[in-house]
Amino acid sequence: MSVRPSEHPAPWAPSEAIGAPTDPVDERIEVGFLIVGAGPAGLAAAIRLGQLLEEHPETAERLGDVPVAVLEKGKAPGSHLLSGAVVNPRGLQRLFKGRKRIEDMPFYGEVQGESVLFMTKRRAMRIPTPPTMVNHRNHVASLSQLGRWLAEEAETLGATILPETSAEQLLVDGGRVVGVRTGDRGRGRAGEALGNFEPGSDVTARVTILSEGTQGHLTGAALDHFQLRTEPQVWALGVKEVWKVAKPLHDVVHTMGWPLRAGRRYREFGGSFVYPMGDDMVTIGMVVGLDYRDAELSVHDLLQELKTHPRMRKILEGGERVQWGAKTIPEGGFVALPKRFHAPGLLLTGDGVGLVNVPALKGIHYAIESGRLAAEAAWRTLERGASARSALATYDESLRESYIWRDLQEVRNMRQAFGRGFFVGGALAGAMTATKGKFPAGNAHTELDAEQSLIATDRAKSYPVADGKLTFDKLSSVFASGNRTRDDQPNHIRVQTNVPRELAQMWEHMCPAQVYEIGDADGDGTVEVKLAPSNCVQCGAITAKGGRLTPPEGGSGPEYTLT
Repeated sequence: MSVRPSEHPAPWAPSEAIGAPTDPVDERIEVGFLIVGAGPAGLAAAIRLGQLLEEHPETAERLGDVPVAVLEKGKAPGSHLLSGAVVNPRGLQRLFKGRKRIEDMPFYGEVQGESVLFMTKRRAMRIPTPPTMVNHRNHVASLSQLGRWLAEEAETLGATILPETSAEQLLVDGGRVVGVRTGDRGRGRAGEALGNFEPGSDVTARVTILSEGTQGHLTGAALDHFQLRTEPQVWALGVKEVWKVAKPLHDVVHTMGWPLRAGRRYREFGGSFVYPMGDDMVTIGMVVGLDYRDAELSVHDLLQELKTHPRMRKILEGGERVQWGAKTIPEGGFVALPKRFHAPGLLLTGDGVGLVNVPALKGIHYAIESGRLAAEAAWRTLERGASARSALATYDESLRESYIWRDLQEVRNMRQAFGRGFFVGGALAGAMTATKGKFPAGNAHTELDAEQSLIATDRAKSYPVADGKLTFDKLSSVFASGNRTRDDQPNHIRVQTNVPRELAQMWEHMCPAQVYEIGDADGDGTVEVKLAPSNCVQCGAITAKGGRLTPPEGGSGPEYTLT
């Protein structure tokens, strides 16, 4: 009998993330514009609002003492940011409009050369670079470092950034979003108040911009509450490492093929990347779609296996791993975009709504552009005689007229094609590229990752044993993420804890941070699932595969600096 994760849903409902304000009016924190998430979309919105405040100082007075506030759940801006990353500078250039040069930005340099390799266990064959993956004039970056730099620019322009602050509930009053409620701090494992307890607060605003990134807690709840979903979103999990190396790498490298399997039965879609970070560092990562079926597949362990390939050993030889991290990536593309990107009092941006071009491996410049456009729509609510509803609707119009919309439309069905296997998917993707998305006609259907039935193989036997030099186990990797989650805080992960063995096995292998462990059998075909939530690096994979990640205490999780 097959098992699907969707048959064992998390004990959680989107309504838990929606509520009315509860603080007395005189105790609420009032700000002008509220941005949730100090990632590229949220910080771009803060920067653009700051520019508009500089240009219109008379209007700024109407927004109170805190005209722009940014809530960030990580220890600091950048702490939870992770990407490849090769950045198309277009979004940054449009945001700064000559105020900043590319040379001022924290890039490791322009892409000098690139190669795409088809891998077998021992060989690496160079193949022509697909048009969607050409990186001419793009720049290598650490998204964590870029996020910190953008935060400094936002603060210079007057934004107030509040780190270590989780957004737990979207506040809705009379059908309109009026702000968010922040999470409590200082609670024990059972929810009891500790000596350092601080209750959350209602933060209210004229407009709330959600820029939470992948698997956004409030974004998902808003999509459900305002009935904005279309096709289901699907996800990939990326695991990456940063290495100090003895020899510089000059080219950007992408791979496909091994260690993934090509058969339709497995639904293993993904590949790897290796990018130079100056002369003495590289970043290497593995990305796999979460619609895979094998209960023993582990993206973390696939990355370890990848590094044993002669081509990768040569790049890393004599080097040292200095950081590790993991994050999900929305992959549904154009067909999974919401019906609208606004609701009363609310704007939705970036990865949270799926603005990612999977074939091009790009999303950062879309996030930045969406943040900029959202800021301009929010600003229009201040125009005399303007209707707030009409002003926010201009955000949708701007997105649909932007290069984001054109780019995503041209690759609209590519990710879905690979559900038919690597080789059939590749052939269809070629036809889609040649016709700029016109073939096949119409939008392909997407299936929830959690709807895929699980199969059992002996996949785990091929994973290398950790040696602490080239290959690493999960717990040492969590340490390399800088994770500082308090052991005795409340559990922020919602899963059923008595499930079929295949599902428990899948969660155990899937999680890159060793959060889940199979416990005792219950005699009815199910097993206990044990959790170590303090290991969690908040990658979001569990939300795609039958569970639910909710916001932990602010300041928890990884402290990325190079990812």
